[in-house]
Amino acid sequence: MTFYLDFVSIVTERTFMSTATAHVNAPDLSTDDYLVLGLATCFIKEDGEVHEVKVIEPIPSAALEAIIKGIPTSYQIACGTTLGSVLDGETLQVPPEFPADAQFSDEFIFRAIATTRTYKSRSQAQSHIPVGTVRQDFNYSLERKRVLNSTRIVNTEDNVKQHSHTHKVL
Repeated sequence: MTFYLDFVSIVTERTFMSTATAHVNAPDLSTDDYLVLGLATCFIKEDGEVHEVKVIEPIPSAALEAIIKGIPTSYQIACGTTLGSVLDGETLQVPPEFPADAQFSDEFIFRAIATTRTYKSRSQAQSHIPVGTVRQDFNYSLERKRVLNSTRIVNTEDNVKQHSHTHKVL
């Protein structure tokens, strides 16, 4: 009888000690998993005019390491946080470090889950921006504008001329 009671208490203890999963589609992630969010300056083209918008986007570990090395970026700030502080089920919560008029990127939940996995596989990248801190010392540049709703039209003039011997067996 004591063996059965010990087993039940161990199972019960493990059940209540586990951390909550962050999202139904990501059972491998918990609400405590690390994530970096950036505030990007993007543009939307409407009626021939270009309007500036502030977009909250998850920054994957490889992109963060490149940005920290000094490549030009549209990110003004980045903050280290957890997946659970931004994502509550299907509800998104704007972190207090970001302006109230900032909007979440398209497919934010999908991208945040994927980005969180990059930090799980490359945990040393978490040291660049610890949880609860903000970093603003990036090479911020709008020289190459990020237009969100641009469409690319391909013309025949875009085709590259190939050498006459490219597809011949010599």
